[in-house]
Amino acid sequence: MKVFPPPISNAAELEKAKNFIEQCQEIIGTEYVYLSDADKSPFLTDWSKRFTGEALAVLRPKNTNEVAALAALCHSENIAIVPQGGNTGLCGGATPSKNSHCIVISTSRLNRIRELDLENSTITLDAGVVLMNAQEAAVKVGKLFPLSLAAEGSCTIGGNLSTNAGGVQVLRYGNMRDLCLGIELVTPTGEIFNGLRGLRKDNTGYSLKDLYIGAEGSLGIITAATLKLYPLPKSRVTALVSIQSVRAGIQLIDLARESSNADLTAFELISTRALRLVAKRAKNIESFSSTESDWVVLLEFSSMEAENINRERLENLLGRALELELIADAVIANSIQQSKDLWSIREGIPEAQFELGTVIKHDISLPISQIASFVEDTEVKLQQLWPKMQTIIFGHVGDGNLHYNLAPLSPNLSNDIEERRNSINQLVHDQVYAHLGSFSAEHGIGQSKRDELPLRKSNVEMELMRSIKKALDPKNIMNPGKVL
Repeated sequence: MKVFPPPISNAAELEKAKNFIEQCQEIIGTEYVYLSDADKSPFLTDWSKRFTGEALAVLRPKNTNEVAALAALCHSENIAIVPQGGNTGLCGGATPSKNSHCIVISTSRLNRIRELDLENSTITLDAGVVLMNAQEAAVKVGKLFPLSLAAEGSCTIGGNLSTNAGGVQVLRYGNMRDLCLGIELVTPTGEIFNGLRGLRKDNTGYSLKDLYIGAEGSLGIITAATLKLYPLPKSRVTALVSIQSVRAGIQLIDLARESSNADLTAFELISTRALRLVAKRAKNIESFSSTESDWVVLLEFSSMEAENINRERLENLLGRALELELIADAVIANSIQQSKDLWSIREGIPEAQFELGTVIKHDISLPISQIASFVEDTEVKLQQLWPKMQTIIFGHVGDGNLHYNLAPLSPNLSNDIEERRNSINQLVHDQVYAHLGSFSAEHGIGQSKRDELPLRKSNVEMELMRSIKKALDPKNIMNPGKVL
């Protein structure tokens, strides 16, 4: 039995909607066309719970051809498409707007590993493959896919590409744009572009894939990708280090690069305020959660050399840093499990911070040379204006990406900080640009930052972006209201 959406506004529109839904059901099967509120609900709210929208239906195609058929149908019927992967975004980029005449296309059933080319060190896979599954597929053949995020158990490759995700190992391996060699995508008119070539060099005109990576589904639907693989490191050594200041942390990065060359895989700055949120559920950090220092660094060396050589290199680094009074204390993992325990600290912060009440998140990027002055200057300005809030800071400081979040000193002050959200955002973002940074590093623009984007980019940049959007999606059916 086929079920249809409730009446829209009149009989003609209802009949048109019924016909549209019937055609969708014919393309992908009735069971994969979600129409009831209960079935659609998980796809209509983003992970932050700040954005909720509406859709005629949620569609779950199983392959690229079905996606193309749905896109062609939507194009002919002038129905907007919201592409969605794991729905782990924080800016509302994969969430439909309210009162929108759209459908959500979930890529969750596009989950095949298509090819592992070991000689070329590439993996070709569907956009709906969960990141952790891609990592595990690589490990099974003795390779490494290095993208690593706190949401890796649920985020998908398509979403990672659409937001140009970075993660904790971007310092060594780069973000998704750097890891991607080719993509397959469906255009707004339902045509299929197959660019799944595993080439490191292809200088044949415009780099089309780079238009779609980071575009948040506003130009087309990424359905597959060919990604780089790397040799599995023979050893990993992880340390949690208490540092004297953010400036000392920046000096420690330089020292680590000098001593490790390319073996420095990750360098995460964490405020002790953030550390204390997870201290009760993490091991080996009792001394750090009570330290007088306001900052710690979680760093990792990964190497093709034996573990004892890698460990000795790290110990020498920390010894030199101690002599230079850059660090106050350090713990080095003695096993794989201890290393996982240390990384669980960093991975647990995003969720643990919500215990504080309303959290205002900022995903910002700064030149490494500007990080210390930004943190110092912005903290002073915030405390002068709103002394009843605290900063929760953590991030991939090795590449300049900070998660600069604010929370009330007490959960019962959540309404107070929520009322100040716009003013807080403006102050923080003004500070970011005063320090030559960007107000969006890896989470994207989505809905939350859309209106601010024209204030932060030049007219020339905005017009170029609008021209690309108009050329590739003239009907504006691809994720309307996002980015632009």
